[in-house]
Amino acid sequence: MPLASLRVFVAVAEQLSFSRAAQTLGVSTAAVSQQIRTLEGYLRVPLFLRRGNSIHLTGQGSRLLPRVRDALGQLERSIDEARHERRAGALTVTMLGAFLQQWLLPRLPSFEQKFPDLDLRLHTSAQLVDFLNSDVQAAIRFGLGNWPHLHAEKILEDWLVPVCVKRLFESGGRVESEPDLRRYELLHSNGEPWRAWVEGRSMITDEWAVCGTTFDDSVAVIRAAQAGRGLALARWSLVSGEIAEGCLVIASSRIMPMTYAYHFVCPSSYLATEKVAAFRDWLLKEAHAAPRPPSVMTSEQALAGC
Repeated sequence: MPLASLRVFVAVAEQLSFSRAAQTLGVSTAAVSQQIRTLEGYLRVPLFLRRGNSIHLTGQGSRLLPRVRDALGQLERSIDEARHERRAGALTVTMLGAFLQQWLLPRLPSFEQKFPDLDLRLHTSAQLVDFLNSDVQAAIRFGLGNWPHLHAEKILEDWLVPVCVKRLFESGGRVESEPDLRRYELLHSNGEPWRAWVEGRSMITDEWAVCGTTFDDSVAVIRAAQAGRGLALARWSLVSGEIAEGCLVIASSRIMPMTYAYHFVCPSSYLATEKVAAFRDWLLKEAHAAPRPPSVMTSEQALAGC
């Protein structure tokens, strides 16, 4: 169906002039004539009678006009409602489940207190989101920040830290190199492999790489460490709360910076939406105030110590 031609038809019918309709629509008179010919060809009926420099609606055109005008008005109202819902409705944000559980949830009361009238819907997924064909307005993603055609803003760096319960640390001692790890039962995670910690990113020996329990969930390996089942390599962002509460202790001074970081991601045009901007600004402040590993100094601290 030639929808563009319907809009032109209404403009010409209201103005009873091709030239005035063209001025109203901001197009050429020739373009208006072409659109009317296209619509008449599609309907196989004449819509206008042309008499010299004047035009008049045919009987078919007169009957069609109010129906088309009402239909276009309804379509425009539906689109406006959809746009309004995106601007003023609930804010839907997608992220990794581990980040939601370990980092965001403890901080949410602060957001709810600051924005009591903003309904927040949290969605967890490791898949990239199709913003144009979903209700999601923003995402928090863990990666390099190179997602094409999107605004991606780094909000939080991360580190890998060996952790365990205090009693295991007291018996096993500090780990600083690969041989030290043999004193522990190691807990393995697909997302945080021990090879990323041993000598930077070098491979580890099979003797202990394949021994012990392996988890495919970053939170599960932290829970296993809390249960005293062994030494885990965890992301600082996910385990800093347990360390602050004394549930786990850092078993090494070797804290490895990660290449990946957390980013706030959305289409650039969404940044102008009030609810998206509010969540982004709040998130940046929370990330800036988040604790860093004890052996990692901020640039301000480093300058102050010079």
